[in-house]
Amino acid sequence: MAEQQITQGFIETVFIDPQRAAAQYPVPVLQCLHIKHLENKNGNTGSERYRIVLSDIRNFVQCMLATQANHVMHNNQLQRGSIVRLRQYQAQSVKGKNVMIVLDLEVIASLGTPEKIGDPKSVEGGSAERQNTAIGGAGFYGTKNEPTQETKPSVARQGPSRPAGGFGGGGGGGGSSLASTIYPIEAVSMFATKWTIKARVTSKSEIRHWHKQNGEGKLFSFNLLDETGEIRATAFNNEVDKFYDLIQEGSVYYISTPCRVQMAKKQFSNLPNDYELMLESGTVIEKAEDQSSVPQVRYNFCNLRDLNEVEKDATVDVIGVVKEVGNVDQIHSKTTQKPYDKRELKLVDDTGYSVRVTIWGRTATEFDAAPESVLAFKGTRVGEFGGNKTLSLLSSGTMSVDPDIPEAHKIKGWYEAGGRNSEFATHKSTSLGAATGRRDDIKTAAQVKEEHLGVDNPQYFSIKATIVYLKQENYAYPACLTQDCNKKVIDMGDGWKCEKCNVTHDRPRWRYILLMGASDHTGNLQLNAFDDSARIILGHTADELKEMEERDEKVAPVFEAASCRKWEFRCRAKMEMYNDEARIRYNVMSVTPMNYASEGHKLAEMIKQLSV
Repeated sequence: MAEQQITQGFIETVFIDPQRAAAQYPVPVLQCLHIKHLENKNGNTGSERYRIVLSDIRNFVQCMLATQANHVMHNNQLQRGSIVRLRQYQAQSVKGKNVMIVLDLEVIASLGTPEKIGDPKSVEGGSAERQNTAIGGAGFYGTKNEPTQETKPSVARQGPSRPAGGFGGGGGGGGSSLASTIYPIEAVSMFATKWTIKARVTSKSEIRHWHKQNGEGKLFSFNLLDETGEIRATAFNNEVDKFYDLIQEGSVYYISTPCRVQMAKKQFSNLPNDYELMLESGTVIEKAEDQSSVPQVRYNFCNLRDLNEVEKDATVDVIGVVKEVGNVDQIHSKTTQKPYDKRELKLVDDTGYSVRVTIWGRTATEFDAAPESVLAFKGTRVGEFGGNKTLSLLSSGTMSVDPDIPEAHKIKGWYEAGGRNSEFATHKSTSLGAATGRRDDIKTAAQVKEEHLGVDNPQYFSIKATIVYLKQENYAYPACLTQDCNKKVIDMGDGWKCEKCNVTHDRPRWRYILLMGASDHTGNLQLNAFDDSARIILGHTADELKEMEERDEKVAPVFEAASCRKWEFRCRAKMEMYNDEARIRYNVMSVTPMNYASEGHKLAEMIKQLSV
């Protein structure tokens, strides 16, 4: 019977005497009484969380299922009433609240039962009234207890002890049995007071200096990874001097309290963790003797074709073959005028797509990967340029050359087998109708205005409209010739100067800023088309039109020929300020010629439906 299999007394024992519990109940068997899927605030499927309640008939305890054990939920093995073997866990008791992190469990399907066995009581500390609190209450732990001053030690089964001693601080628990318990990263929170994690450094930033009115200082940060998750750590001032040379990318370390845990600043980190670490003067860090037991890096790859479905400013991991390598360029910050080194790479993959990836700083200047190497990027930000998706490696991101992972071997095999001879599409070509890509809702001019698109947030839409007006004055501006700069240059008489790049060119490159009116049967919109879209509409580059003007040739016929033509425009509506007045601007992101045969078939189908 299931009742005879369950390890009665384990739950109470593990919070009172964990050593005896580990010896007496090496692999406890429990019943799952409750399962709850927690809200995913990160929007990342890899960070799904589940809360479960486990019972040993006498007592029950609230548990958090580690993400590494989520497979029992994804394949529907774990159900309410299931009997499970608890293979690896971590028990914590903080401020009178007991909770268990389940790192590994096995579902015994043959012993499953939908009914609760026995009448278990809560193991929460305190009065009998508190212990009898019903399962599944509003709080995380199933009870709504007032916090107490008592804090019990945390215990972790199957966690190796950290060697005594270490670098970086005294009194940090180097010889304490409490601090020597290995915590999984996903269990570290502001409520856990003493812990040690064993993790690999997956990336390390350069030392950055900051200056403010009330002082100045320096900092560096690094990302840590173990089997359960990732977390970012930052050191300031004295801790920079103490730890910067010790911390090396790729190495595994023990890190022990005192170390401050605080809410993560998402603008500086791309990791799916709500917390981050701040090193303190007493923080203990030492290199682990065993460097192989912690994973190297954790990727969640997005193939290049699917970038078309990813929103701007999202963070993704990608892998591909480097097809082209640009030179190192230098740009200046608009605010500080500080120079930054950058390098452009062209990455391709087996979906037949390519994307431009920008790398920065030391990664750009020291880049020496052989042509046609496989590159894996962790932490790139998605951008848009000229209607095309681009990627930029974040300061907290990493780049690996020919990594020893299955995805790299697969893409290398594809490339060697003939992939190098493929023609690669860009996401710009999908927006021009060369391939299937993201399509926004088709709107009429009246719907765009009635629905107030772009008032609260930028919104995308498509419209089928006819060009009824093209402004011929100031249709282009002189731009910098530096790749991807595109800033306006100033005519100095003896050359054209770009203040951003601080470079003077013999001539500019003219780029379109085309203002036009487009109408459908419901109304009119004023659209702004930039260089890529305007070239398609006018059939000439802006340089060609300027050359015609220099030869005293009229350009009016070009604009007249482009008028009264119907296109499908993909647009972005966004509220902007102009002369202290708020107004909505409709910028053309891409333009596609009308497929009249397809449109005719659609109209025929509509007529058939109306005639039925």
